Amino acid sequence: MALSEQEILEGLAEIVNEETGLEAEEVQMDKSFTEDLDIDSLSMMTIVVNAEDKFGVRIPDDEVKNLTHVRDAVNYIASNQG
Repeated sequence: MALSEQEILEGLAEIVNEETGLEAEEVQMDKSFTEDLDIDSLSMMTIVVNAEDKFGVRIPDDEVKNLTHVRDAVNYIASNQG
């Protein structure tokens, strides 16, 4: 069964929290990973790998650069799950 955007957002927020210590509530759809959440490229790669495991999706390296905002990641996962 496909997860809703809200479920994906919550799961992604947990991953970001584990990797960076940011409060899960700070991870919102309109936030930029680098500018608003201050996530560097190394942490972003860890988040991507953990998201792939958690959601059962594959996020190619050339796609990661397009995931600038939380919304981008949520939409990508939603479109590619299952």
